[in-house]
Amino acid sequence: MRPRTWVLVLAAVFALLQLADVTGRDTPDSKNYVSYALTLAGAGQREAAVRTVGWVCAGKASAAERARRVDVLRFRAPSPAGRVFAECRAGELRRVERRLRAGGAQTDGHVVPFVAPRLRRIFEVRPGYPVFLVPFVTVFGVTWGVWLASVLVAGAGGVLVFLVLRTVSVPVPLALTGQVLYYVLPVGTTAMRPMTEGLMLALTLTALWGCARVLTGRAGTVPVAGALLALVAVKHSQALFLGACLAGAAAVVALWRRRRHGPRPGGGRSPGGGRSPGRGVAAIAVVGCGAVAGTLLLARLLRYPSEAESVQDLLTGHYTHPDRVHPWPEFLHLEFGFWVEWLRRQLTEPLFLALLAAGAWGARRRPAFGVFLLAAAGTGILTQAGHPDITVFGDRMIVLAWLLPVVGVPLLLEPLVRRPVPVPVQGAPRAVGVTR
Repeated sequence: MRPRTWVLVLAAVFALLQLADVTGRDTPDSKNYVSYALTLAGAGQREAAVRTVGWVCAGKASAAERARRVDVLRFRAPSPAGRVFAECRAGELRRVERRLRAGGAQTDGHVVPFVAPRLRRIFEVRPGYPVFLVPFVTVFGVTWGVWLASVLVAGAGGVLVFLVLRTVSVPVPLALTGQVLYYVLPVGTTAMRPMTEGLMLALTLTALWGCARVLTGRAGTVPVAGALLALVAVKHSQALFLGACLAGAAAVVALWRRRRHGPRPGGGRSPGGGRSPGRGVAAIAVVGCGAVAGTLLLARLLRYPSEAESVQDLLTGHYTHPDRVHPWPEFLHLEFGFWVEWLRRQLTEPLFLALLAAGAWGARRRPAFGVFLLAAAGTGILTQAGHPDITVFGDRMIVLAWLLPVVGVPLLLEPLVRRPVPVPVQGAPRAVGVTR
């Protein structure tokens, strides 16, 4: 089969496997995004609340039934699904109805008031994912619409990994390996959750693909700029982090090339006749700096929640406790404690650390591209550092760091696929590197 056929087959297999769990993937934040999408699609807040709560509680009921079937003491007991659904629905709607009756700040905006106004404001400034959901929940309903949207965005992430690796001339089998790694490692699981992470991963990979194109002498600044622009709507902190990291990576690559090779005589064309990679790298730096400046300016103009507000959200348990008088010293204290505990846990199960090391070692095979890969993956570390909460389920804050092994491990395996094959040239055999 052609490579593109294999790519589609792997994506289709991944999608079929996700039928094992159509509901129950939601997190506490998911209902805010889903209700946002429903109100954008024209539903009133009460209707959006009922439909969102029905979806959330159906997932809880399904999970309770699956747990009952394998409980060594209760597997013969009656199904708890109906009771769990009714209790969940009544409790959620009672809290929402109380806030809807209060009106005012409780009902401003598109997000149904499942949480207090200050916390809702954080979701209101992230319209990207709800806008992406709108056509799916409109056509297929909440349950299947959210599932299908998640499958498409997670599947697209794997396809983008393939494109990135092929752009830097990785052999097809290893590019397909990268696609599979995206699906089977925790990054695929996180991309399937109805949250912003799936879109963040796909857009970050789009930017990385644009960087790879620039480094190989092709046009690539448009995908980089487009991805950064879209990230502002999905989660503006990621646009800020990725813009800064890509600008820094471009500066490192430009300085390294200048010190190693000096300025290219004669200007702006590459030896193959395409656009000069050096000029493209400079364009990436400009785009990255523009993304940082533009995101900061937009956040100030639209009065997005500030960094101090985010710290208060963290330290007060989503505003369930009084604001801290001196939040930054407490934040730094928590930051130190978080990374000590995080490292202790990783050392007891060092798969993630081992894969990070393997990915970093593989990135050395494409030094310039490796710098951009490290920059993209580094945004996961920055995101986690900005929210040092050890209780967040599934390590989703640091999920972007998984891009390093997903892309770097196929690069590490490249020597196993490339073999010197003797080819007769003018009667005398010599070894040339070809890809099997």
